[in-house]
Amino acid sequence: MQRLAIFVDVQNVYYTSRQAFGRHFDYHAFWARFASGREVVVANAYAVDRGDPRQRQFQEILRGIGFSVKLKPFIQRRDGSAKGDWDVGITLDAMEAGPRVDHVVLVSGDGDFDLLVTRLRERCGVKVTVVGVESLTAGSLIRVASDFVPIEGSLLL
Repeated sequence: MQRLAIFVDVQNVYYTSRQAFGRHFDYHAFWARFASGREVVVANAYAVDRGDPRQRQFQEILRGIGFSVKLKPFIQRRDGSAKGDWDVGITLDAMEAGPRVDHVVLVSGDGDFDLLVTRLRERCGVKVTVVGVESLTAGSLIRVASDFVPIEGSLLL
C-alpha cells in the first residue's frame, strides 16, 4: 500500500479558490480522491488562528476528515499588514516525513515551495503532487512537481 503525506496550506487554498472561482475548496472531495486506498502517514492542514467561532468549526471539520490541524496565531502589525504564513513549518514537516512515505501531496500554489518539492524528489525519492489553482500557482512549482492537479470542478464546493 502506498504511504502518503499530505500538507495543506489552508490560507493559500482559501484565498486562491475564492479569487479564481468565488468558491471554497472541497476538503472532503480532496480526501476521497487522494487518501482512498493509501496509508496516510501524515495529513497536516496549516492555518492561522484568529479565534473566530466559525473558524474553529471549520478546524473541527478538518479534524473529522482526518487532518491534524496546526495553528499559528494571527499577527496584526502596527502598519496594518498581517503575518501568519506557515512556509517554514510546512517545509520542516515535509522534509521530516519524506523518508517515511512514497508520495507527498502539497496543496498550495506558493512558489516558495519549489525548492522543497525539488529536495523531496531528489533526496527522498518521493513522488510529489502539487494541487493548486492553476492560474494562481507559481509556474516554478508546477515545473518541479512530479504531477500537478488543478483545483477545479469536483475539488470545489
